[in-house]
Amino acid sequence: MTMISMSEITTFRWSLEQDIENYQQAGYRALGVWRQKLSDGDEEAAIDLIYQSGLTVSNLMWAGGFTGSDGRSLEESLIDAKQALWLAASIDAGCLVMYPGGRNNHTLRHAGRLFRAALEELVPIAEAYEVPIAIEPMHAASAAEWTFLTDLTQVLEIVDKFQSPFLKLAIDTYHFPINSSQKRLLEKAAPHVAIVHLGDRRLPPTADHERCPLGAGLLPLREIVQALQNGGYSGWYDVKLMGPEIESCDYWTLLEQSQAVAAEVTGSIAARTLA
Repeated sequence: MTMISMSEITTFRWSLEQDIENYQQAGYRALGVWRQKLSDGDEEAAIDLIYQSGLTVSNLMWAGGFTGSDGRSLEESLIDAKQALWLAASIDAGCLVMYPGGRNNHTLRHAGRLFRAALEELVPIAEAYEVPIAIEPMHAASAAEWTFLTDLTQVLEIVDKFQSPFLKLAIDTYHFPINSSQKRLLEKAAPHVAIVHLGDRRLPPTADHERCPLGAGLLPLREIVQALQNGGYSGWYDVKLMGPEIESCDYWTLLEQSQAVAAEVTGSIAARTLA
């Protein structure tokens, strides 16, 4: 059965408690946890709540910022990333999504050195906790504040260098419309993918990451998913939506509509009927 998860970023206004209750009622088996919602209250109580819910945690969002683009020093970002890895292990997350930070006036070579230095310290911790780090590239138009990695090839080179089963990548369909060469690259990347975020859009990517409900945009979601499945990906598909259009939606309607479209594009309708 294809696995569909709902990201807490999608239901921005709801609390962790509301997310868990409503996701369960809508039939989701997993959630993508947003760290901000854990830190809004008692973190230990939040961990217990997730555990008691019986929901699987498909991924934890996020850690990174090693280039200083968010105002933190490298050491501060490393401390935070280590805390995030501990937290991911505590909730048995499928992976910790990581953004290395924007270029921040560095040369690309120096930004790469900073990120590799961070990974040298973090990958052994990920291995000890048995929680994969999932590096997420972004479309160049959306990446400035988040990452200097703007194509899959760059991330695959980093993953290949470390040769660790606990260093992988995250794919967000919002950032990667498909063509013939991209399809081949997705198939090649599939064995290294820890999480797939499902997003849709009507317009080209922007710095605001403005998304629309799944299936209401222009992205060939089924083709993207098919390329990943052809390459061997069989993990979670996490619905991650944000922006003004999403915020104006009724969240319950969005949960139901997202589940239906995600089931269709991932080919899991028959499996859900038989379950």
